[in-house]
Amino acid sequence: MTARMLPGGPVADAVFAELAPRIEALVAAGHTPGLGTILVGSDTASAGYIRMKMEKAAALGFTSPHLHLPDDATQADVLAAVGQMNDAADVDAVLIQHPTPPQIDFDAALLALDPDKDVDGLHPVNMGRLALGMPGPVPCTPAGIEALLAHHGVPVAGREVCILGRGTTLGRPLALLLSQKRPTADAAVTVVHTGVADWPRYTQRAEIVIAAAGAPGGRLPAMIHRSPGRARSATRLPSAASSAGLICGPASLAFT
Repeated sequence: MTARMLPGGPVADAVFAELAPRIEALVAAGHTPGLGTILVGSDTASAGYIRMKMEKAAALGFTSPHLHLPDDATQADVLAAVGQMNDAADVDAVLIQHPTPPQIDFDAALLALDPDKDVDGLHPVNMGRLALGMPGPVPCTPAGIEALLAHHGVPVAGREVCILGRGTTLGRPLALLLSQKRPTADAAVTVVHTGVADWPRYTQRAEIVIAAAGAPGGRLPAMIHRSPGRARSATRLPSAASSAGLICGPASLAFT
């Protein structure tokens, strides 16, 4: 049994390379794209995440307006910040960093955001667009999984995919995304979750398994049936799938 790495770095590089001429064209036409960010509080990890986004924005040639609110910010303060980003002509997309302090209703802040500027694709309008197959911002991790599978040549169309987890940030939108009609999707998708007692009943028959529910790495291999002559794949985030094997854990190793 051999292992093959399926890194995400080359996929990200390909996306950035595709974006570069589009950004240059917008700048040449008089509009510099802008990614707005809102951070509430002083969480170190969140601040680091925002910093990385701002650095990448600068590297790609667009702006990154930022609003940093204190730990004791009120809901009204957050809504005002969201309104400011909505109204800003130089802001094309907005990220409201999660988690927020306990006194903040994140969902209410998200609901106040202009859906067309919702960079995470989690606004109810955008989730509805996704369900209906309409254009709009798409949740980034599900979109990244589809892109990763496509980049590494993992066939999805017509195959049986089992997703472990029904969360609104990953499992649920991923199921909608992979069932849409296009060459990199068009799959038969099954979603299993905490309400399903016998997960292996579904995962062992699937050709691609995506663990989006924090399943322990030691359990995932036992859930996957690898029969001779039939390709099986699995991924446990932040990994992706191999066309004929098992991936488990952040190292993105595909066993074939």
